[in-house]
Amino acid sequence: MQTKDLLQLAEEFGSPLYVYDAEKIQSQYNRLTTAFSKVDSLRINYAVKALSNISILKLLKQMGAGLDTVSIQEVQLGIHAGFSPEKIIYTPNGVSLEEIEEVAQIGVQINIDNLSILEQFGTKYPNIPVCIRINPHVMAGGNTNISVGHIDSKFGISIHQMPHLLRIIENTNMHINGIHMHTGSDILDVEVFLYAAEILFEAAKHFMTLDFIDFGSGFKVPYSKGDIETDVEEFGKKLTKRFNAFCKEYGRDLTLAFEPGKFLVSEAGYFLAKVNVVKQTTSTVFAGVDSGFNHLIRPMLYGSQHHIENISNPKGKERFYSVVGYICETDTFANNRRINEIKEGDILCFRNAGAYCFSMASNYNSRYKPAEVLWFEGKGHLIRERETFEDLIKNQVVFEFEPQTA
Repeated sequence: MQTKDLLQLAEEFGSPLYVYDAEKIQSQYNRLTTAFSKVDSLRINYAVKALSNISILKLLKQMGAGLDTVSIQEVQLGIHAGFSPEKIIYTPNGVSLEEIEEVAQIGVQINIDNLSILEQFGTKYPNIPVCIRINPHVMAGGNTNISVGHIDSKFGISIHQMPHLLRIIENTNMHINGIHMHTGSDILDVEVFLYAAEILFEAAKHFMTLDFIDFGSGFKVPYSKGDIETDVEEFGKKLTKRFNAFCKEYGRDLTLAFEPGKFLVSEAGYFLAKVNVVKQTTSTVFAGVDSGFNHLIRPMLYGSQHHIENISNPKGKERFYSVVGYICETDTFANNRRINEIKEGDILCFRNAGAYCFSMASNYNSRYKPAEVLWFEGKGHLIRERETFEDLIKNQVVFEFEPQTA
């Protein structure tokens, strides 16, 4: 997308505004499938939690993707978007047995990550195929909040609990058709993936009824020009070779699965916000925008970096600004960032706004959630309307107080 296109969309649909470039999503999907083109059976399950707009799901469905879901609501969104149940995997954490049972009745692939629920589910439904999420005890990821495969993580069944796991499977006679892991997000070192993969391969040898091995995801994307990223092509060559060799050792071909979210949609996303005020203090120049962490919480939640451009003045002289929001508490997008000179009314563009941005938005301070637009074949298409006051009060039930008497 070009700057003029973003400015046009901000003018047409208002701000703040999320914009997603369909071509970038498509190119990322193709990049991943190309990297693993020498695997006979590859399955890409898009992680719905990254960005769950139905139009985005439909775009990925058109490309051949399946879905990775973590809640029954995400499963229902996938079905609503036209995915067949067998193209969806459900990997919850800490949910009730009742929710898992409800999802199982829909017919999607169940992925269980704790021994208690596994035993209960296997006892009641031994004939329903189940995938097992293993915790390989590998510390990986760009932040402790997104590292999920280490020893203190709440996710997965510890690799050291394998004897207990096998005893449950033997006692229930349940059908295990997949094995899964996810070590974390923003993983840069390919060798970390390969090391964890070896642990998963070793675990897979205990289950002779597998149809697939799921390696999760966690590929790092660049957050600024020249930033480093996971070398997906190198990873594809190395893991393909090892996976194909394992299949021969295992005795038959298996499906290799991934669950990318950020990798597919992060760079495709742009968040546009208008500058309400430029405020000079004794030590800082603040650029205050018509948004806040209610719309884009990642910088405040875990220090994520989003490149910020003043697309209204792309050739202006660079100055230092702290970009802040309008929420009534500390609400900072960037501190002392070099940005082309900013004036009130300018449009700032936040890059890498496709993943975990709108999906984590809220109505804090009773602000409306932004609109979403899909840029497809050179044109902007509204895929979510901006909220209104009616949306804020839609589900509220007003309690009528009796008039006080003297």
